[in-house]
Amino acid sequence: MQITVLRYLVMFLFVNLVLAGVSKGDNIDSGRLKLNFNPGWKLYHGDTTGADQPGFNDSQWQNITLPHASNEDDAFKLDIHNLSTGISWYRKHFKIPAKYSDKKVFIEFEGIRQAGEVYLNGEFVGRCENGVMAFGFDLSKFLKFGDQENVMAVRCDNSWTYREKATNAAYHWNNANFYANYGGIAKNVYLHFTDKLYQTLPLFSTLGTTGVYVYAQNFDIGGKQATITAEAQVKNEYPVSKIVQYQVRVEDLGGKTIKTIDGVQDKLAPGELKTIKASATVSNLNFWSWGYGYLYTVYTILKVDGKVVDVVKTRTGFRKTEFGDGMVKLNDRAIQMHGYAQRSTNEWPAIGLSVPAWMSDLSNGMMVESGGNLVRWMHVTPWKQDVESCDRVGLMQSMPAGDAEGDSQGRQWQQRLELMRDAMIYNRNNPSILFYESGNKGVSEAHMKDMKAIRDQYDPYGGRASGSREMLDSKVAEYGGEMLYINKSAKVPLWAHEYSRDEGLRLYWDELSPPYHKDGDGPKRKEEPGPYNHNMDSFAQEDVARWFDYWRERPGTGKRVSSGGVNIVFSDSNTHFRGEENYRVSGEVDALRIAKDAFYAHQVIWNGWVDVANNGSYIIGHWNYKKGIKKNVYVVSGGDRVELLVNGKSKGFGEQSNRFMFTFKDIAWEPGTIKAISYDSKGTKLSEVEKKTAGQAVSLKLTVHTGPKGLKADGADLALVDVEVVDAQGNRCPTALSKIDFSLSGPAEWRGGIAHGQPDNFILSKSLPVAGGINRVIIRSSPQAGKITLNAQSAGLKAATISFDAKPFEVNDGLATDIPGADLKPGLERGPTPSGPSYTISRIPITVMSATAGSNTADAEKSYDDNELTSWVNDGTVKNAWIKYTFADEQTVNEVVMKLNGWRTKKYPIKISIGNQVVYSGTTPQSLGYVTVPFKAAKGNTLTIELAGATAQQDNFGLVEVTGKKDDAGSVGLDPKGKSVIGINEIEIYHKL
Repeated sequence: MQITVLRYLVMFLFVNLVLAGVSKGDNIDSGRLKLNFNPGWKLYHGDTTGADQPGFNDSQWQNITLPHASNEDDAFKLDIHNLSTGISWYRKHFKIPAKYSDKKVFIEFEGIRQAGEVYLNGEFVGRCENGVMAFGFDLSKFLKFGDQENVMAVRCDNSWTYREKATNAAYHWNNANFYANYGGIAKNVYLHFTDKLYQTLPLFSTLGTTGVYVYAQNFDIGGKQATITAEAQVKNEYPVSKIVQYQVRVEDLGGKTIKTIDGVQDKLAPGELKTIKASATVSNLNFWSWGYGYLYTVYTILKVDGKVVDVVKTRTGFRKTEFGDGMVKLNDRAIQMHGYAQRSTNEWPAIGLSVPAWMSDLSNGMMVESGGNLVRWMHVTPWKQDVESCDRVGLMQSMPAGDAEGDSQGRQWQQRLELMRDAMIYNRNNPSILFYESGNKGVSEAHMKDMKAIRDQYDPYGGRASGSREMLDSKVAEYGGEMLYINKSAKVPLWAHEYSRDEGLRLYWDELSPPYHKDGDGPKRKEEPGPYNHNMDSFAQEDVARWFDYWRERPGTGKRVSSGGVNIVFSDSNTHFRGEENYRVSGEVDALRIAKDAFYAHQVIWNGWVDVANNGSYIIGHWNYKKGIKKNVYVVSGGDRVELLVNGKSKGFGEQSNRFMFTFKDIAWEPGTIKAISYDSKGTKLSEVEKKTAGQAVSLKLTVHTGPKGLKADGADLALVDVEVVDAQGNRCPTALSKIDFSLSGPAEWRGGIAHGQPDNFILSKSLPVAGGINRVIIRSSPQAGKITLNAQSAGLKAATISFDAKPFEVNDGLATDIPGADLKPGLERGPTPSGPSYTISRIPITVMSATAGSNTADAEKSYDDNELTSWVNDGTVKNAWIKYTFADEQTVNEVVMKLNGWRTKKYPIKISIGNQVVYSGTTPQSLGYVTVPFKAAKGNTLTIELAGATAQQDNFGLVEVTGKKDDAGSVGLDPKGKSVIGINEIEIYHKL
């Protein structure tokens, strides 16, 4: 039986009466009403006159359900610069039951791109222009009730050149390189009904209110205890004063009340806005952690004369964080950052960002599945759905405000501050956010203070660090880190904000598999060669090599450490690109979230908090070749040694590189099974993994993926359907490139997939090829329930058919009670934070007491001052190209780590002496940061570095930005020209255990 909105609201009033006994332990479902305002919209592409008026004829407009980007058809079809822009109109007809005529009614938009002007029943309600953040309005005075129809109209403008109306200032982050422009109402919309005495919404810019703030302090992680505080901003819109009793209830994941906190009574005058709070110690807590999205429901309750008048439900989690000694600690345990720098749009082909919540969990959960623990959203704040998704899947977040690149001035800086303020207020109850990012490049110290002050004002107890990319020597920033290079610190954590920037299309296995892509093949970019254009073999190898640079400098390796880094990007992105596609293919999964081999490589190298568990291995590539083929086989493993077997015959042990990569050269292919077995240094077997040759392709296979309750017939829910080419045993054929023809019937809309080979990337096409034997298509539900059938055919292969149901979705008068994401459960697969240390100490740092040098001795201290932006450089003459470090007493030394000036482009022939004994003579390699020089242990109280010959200049990395600009060579400060120059930014001297 359908429940009408009117009957639902009557039930809501009845629930309020029941809630009067809340302190007796009754379960709370709601204390106010939040309705899904997504159904029943109409869309017009272009501008028109009169569309703001209720009598306007919109009968020929497109019927849609939000969220829905006005230019969704362009997503991945066109590159970011060519996405459709301009004006679009959205209209909605709806009714509100008469019983709510005396209630407050608010609308909440999770965001509009770029600007939206909102009209209700012909009257202008308000405008939002920043193109990122949530906003809302009080609709109470504009609404009609009962049988009278309301008409909402929203005029959207997603122009790249949009300027703020009041100031004529452009928005720094409305940028055609970084922020894919999916226009219109591309995020969720809700209605909120409250009493006239109510807890406010966290929508500061348009409502001037901050909502509820829940936080924990005084953690006892081992004792599973903390002090929980819930602050609520309350407003009294009655014409008389009200005495309010405040109460807080905390429910665990199973719905059990674990604590009821009674606050004091407070009096609110008419029109008064006041923050009230209550705190208590709560025991037996489950702390939110990486891959353990344990969440609590906190109810903040207002009573007047013993009767419940308002209840706000906040889903949050509790965790302890620390940022110091160069490390991040989560729940008292050091954790090295490893994850992804992902575009905040987190986009999909032919959809853009507007996916259902379960698909956000799918994508973000895959980051965790790959071993990622952090997502750094790039340039702008992500939408609430992704923020809440990260809470559920247990993925830490770095949350930016908004920028393009670099600092801002004047009104543009104020816009950034306002956006950060709004984003903090809106998202401060989400436990997964650990970092607030002030800019995609460094900002001034004054601006860093501005950002930190906002954090201190609006989120002082959230346990979040305020910082920015770069900011290596900032006295204000609480974290930092460059884009490409390895940074280390003994103070604030430094982690790389974008590393491993190369690209590799999932279509290409290697140069021996169709369609035969040799590493580096592809078009040049700005006349530069394309070594970034990988196949999957070399792309995975590159990811392993690049991560090793950070892992080598992990916590436990000294006083100065790297706090890790994030790989750019997780999924192929509709943003700037350098390869043969018109979108970026740097993802560890493709745009449809089908994994590349690099995804599985990360599962091995990221399998741990700091030190890596050595029980994982992965064989890169497939085992389907032609007779006579010989190839290098690559195995990624956490073991110390790896043995390869082909059909049971040993091919020996692999050559180890970058700690995790094992290479077996010139392995002759033969059909059957290839197996890798890993061992520790003592010969104990750790892991075993194998791949088999698939047989001849004979048929197609279809597999459907939907949300946990199936496909909802709401007009916005999506189903993903995998199509595979398989052999007679159902094994995927990894070299199949078959073209598939699809036909769809039933109440559904075809959105299709993506593939290489057509100018439009096959977007919306009902024929597209598989890559590596698999592809994936998207099907959108309609507002009608019913059976949906998909048929797939391909020449020479047995066809496949799959059917699934679109389940009824109740909508009455344009309103629904089903809230997106409310039915999704947290992922707890990794379990709580493990006890004990996350790393072993591998070397002991030796303290330098003083230093002298052949020249520029006054700068000698800069080579060991824990500041990578200072350096000692000699005067350019070979006789003065030395520096001597003195210890407090005699030490045993066997390793030196240095960040050398021009680290990426210069090779230095050096000698290292302990006392008068030369312990090393050789040439330093180029690096993306630090070089490690091991040698036989020697005792002494001094260590001398001296240049032993002419320096050599050669760029060993060829890092080219998408603009065609080469990245700098890695020099700091004074860098005299000539071949008799050596410069040291930082040196560390160790006794390696």
